[in-house]
Amino acid sequence: MNDVLIEKKPEIEASVRAEGRPTLAGLPRAALADFLRGLGVPEKEIRMRVSQLWHWLYVRGARDFSEMTNVARALHAKLEAAATLARPEIVREQVSADGTRKWVLRYPPRGKFDKGAEVECVYIPERDRGTLCVSSQVGCTLNCSFCHTGTQKLVRNLEAHEIVGQVLVARDRLGDYPGRTPPEGAFVPDDGGRFVTNIVFMGMGEPLYNYENVRDAIGVLTDPEGLQLSKRKITVSTSGVIPEIARLGADSGTMLAISLHATHDPLRDVLVPINRKYPIAELMQACADYPGLTNARRITFEYVMLKGVNDSLAEARTLVKLLRGIPAKINLIPFNPWPGSQYECSDWGQIERFSEVIFDAGYASPIRTPRGRDILAACGQLKSETEKMRARARLMLEEQLILGAD
Repeated sequence: MNDVLIEKKPEIEASVRAEGRPTLAGLPRAALADFLRGLGVPEKEIRMRVSQLWHWLYVRGARDFSEMTNVARALHAKLEAAATLARPEIVREQVSADGTRKWVLRYPPRGKFDKGAEVECVYIPERDRGTLCVSSQVGCTLNCSFCHTGTQKLVRNLEAHEIVGQVLVARDRLGDYPGRTPPEGAFVPDDGGRFVTNIVFMGMGEPLYNYENVRDAIGVLTDPEGLQLSKRKITVSTSGVIPEIARLGADSGTMLAISLHATHDPLRDVLVPINRKYPIAELMQACADYPGLTNARRITFEYVMLKGVNDSLAEARTLVKLLRGIPAKINLIPFNPWPGSQYECSDWGQIERFSEVIFDAGYASPIRTPRGRDILAACGQLKSETEKMRARARLMLEEQLILGAD
């Protein structure tokens, strides 16, 4: 085994989606209830049956209906005929030298000329936690100039169950279901703990441009009878979609992260073009008004360090003034290079001096340790092959139209 980089295609288990049958894995409670009604389950049984399925899906990690021993045999048959418990297909799994894991996941087609969609999610193991970085969209619309993901055009939003499916894949591959035999190649905690303890919506896409699906996915992840993740262990990162920030706090109560990266509008207009619509002053006001904001529930401001662009000590002092009065911490992110990028990472000494200015002003300013660079899994490096798939689908459509015209 190569201990620097592992790349393989894990075998797809029998529960992978069968053609024409939807998956129940990842569905919110309301969607499960509607599905059961469609199968003719009596209304008086709906709540009980949803609870049974919920437990098997999210506590036991069931991959096949046959595992659900307390579900009536007649309902078993209906479920088998109408649905699966499929996770997204693992196209590729990579393991970095530092233990970071990246999965390229494929979702099935949703239309005649749709060839499916691919996204990436990343698991980052640390001594006291395991953080899963999930995607909320296929591609992105924001075009942030320093971000590799931003070079991929938006294909579509991910549905709530597709977002939750990323978490299920990670827990499957990490052997993170108590009482289940872990799959071959899984590394299992030896202290009785769980591997996936934290979720960050920092993968592909802008979460607040897919608000309803992100909100519903968070509901599944934090359900106390299922996956049981704490709202304080879930962080939603946004580049500044101001109208949805207050809704997120009121509806979901998760932690908030802001991709800031500049302290004045002219530069942020270039680095994060959404700033032209939602400028810094308005963004800071939305942060100050975030529901539940306290010193114990601070907002994380992400600041990628770009050499000669935004890394001067004058910028650091301006950043401190900008955040005055907002309970905050500032994550300084060494720029992660990707093919074709126009930027360089700030020198390490300059990053440390920048951090000292912020720390001396009373703010936590951790420097994020780059993880998974060797497999392009670090912050800003995610990009799937879906753009190529979309192009092929468009060509097929054009060919069909030409043939039809003939």
